Amino acid sequence: MTPVGATLLVILVLVVLVAPRRWALLGMMAGVLYVPQAQTMDIMGFNMFSVRFLELAGFIRVLSRREFSFSKLNTIDRALLLLYGYTAIVYSLRATQGYAYAIGIAADACLCYFTFRGLVGGVEDFRRFLRDFVILLTPFVCLVLIESLTHQDPFVGMMGPLNVEWFRENMVRCRGSFRHPSLLGTLGASFFPLYLGLAFTSADRVRACFGVGLSLAIVWASNSGGPLGMTVAGLIGWMVWVMRTRMRAVRWGILGFVALAALLMKAPVWYLLARLSSVTGGDGWHRSYLIDVTVRHYREWWIAGMPPEATIDWFPYYLASTGGADLTNQFISFALAAGLGAVTLFVYLLSRGFAGLGRALATVRSRLGPSRDTEYLLWGLGAVLTAHITNWFGISYWDQMYAVWFMQLAVISNLSDQLCLQGTVPAEAEIASEVDALWPEDERTGEGVSARSVYRDEAT
Repeated sequence: MTPVGATLLVILVLVVLVAPRRWALLGMMAGVLYVPQAQTMDIMGFNMFSVRFLELAGFIRVLSRREFSFSKLNTIDRALLLLYGYTAIVYSLRATQGYAYAIGIAADACLCYFTFRGLVGGVEDFRRFLRDFVILLTPFVCLVLIESLTHQDPFVGMMGPLNVEWFRENMVRCRGSFRHPSLLGTLGASFFPLYLGLAFTSADRVRACFGVGLSLAIVWASNSGGPLGMTVAGLIGWMVWVMRTRMRAVRWGILGFVALAALLMKAPVWYLLARLSSVTGGDGWHRSYLIDVTVRHYREWWIAGMPPEATIDWFPYYLASTGGADLTNQFISFALAAGLGAVTLFVYLLSRGFAGLGRALATVRSRLGPSRDTEYLLWGLGAVLTAHITNWFGISYWDQMYAVWFMQLAVISNLSDQLCLQGTVPAEAEIASEVDALWPEDERTGEGVSARSVYRDEAT
């Protein structure tokens, strides 16, 4: 750990421990942006990099100040604990070494997620965080643009032995404080839909538009196909806004498209990723072939996973660092860690995230809900969740980017809890479905509005 990195880390740990919650949250995110993962210390066999110090300090803080209590776990919390607990146990029982790694991954997930559960409050707190984060993000983007113009990474002094320059079509691929350009680009792509949602609030529009510009600048500087595809996925998520009252039709439409593509394509349907990369750039063939070869070897991993080095013959090339294939897929990473059970639990966690947002949106749209501004913010979170899922088909979050993902998941969990307490969401959702069945023309002609209102008032 360099003197600069150690100094920054000590300051941020103190901010996380003693500052008001608003500043503690920004301290966590400042660590993600400005202290690279290469700033590490070895403590009792555990590789303690910067974010681990911060998440441990944050976890101690939220428990000691009772900003989070394990007595109030929701379905997203339990799904996350089940996923990482199951993965760590199965990995430890199967593997002959690497227990510290499996335990570290599970500890990172739980400590980071529950820290953000305590630090991120409700809707207004999150909206304020997005406004504040623009200030934190601006100098970071300036450093990234300096790297793009000079081909010199300002963070190189804290990046450790990893000193590689990436280029694509004679243009540098910036990495900033991250270990790969695709992970830097993922940072920008993951905030792009959120700032689009914030831009619908008139009081926050200027700063939100600035946040959109900063997010897109990061994606551009990374010069990576994955983040570009993730940005497009987030934008498509916002385009679906016009179908917000007919999401069942959207889901069936997506399923129908995939089924039709599977029937018409000569290759397996996952080779659509290779087709997409011809537009966004990136190695889509590798991603498609990785899924293909994983499916063909399912007997080797489906029960309890398999060692990464056993995949050495999956590709003509392999990673020297792992001795196996380049596993650029989060779903496949879970599959090889703990088998089909881990993949199923991961999908279950994601489904609970969408379900929580759905219930929160039902409350917002009911007579008990808050303003339309909140609906925009929730929709942005749904677009972010969708964008992460598309991104995971081409990358796994193997450096501090995981902290950004768990922060956003914690926001989904917190806002779902807070908004669902404002009304009986299951009953409201049932009523909305019944009303839509009785007056389907309401959305097109406006007829039956008063009937809908009377029906809902009587029912609730």
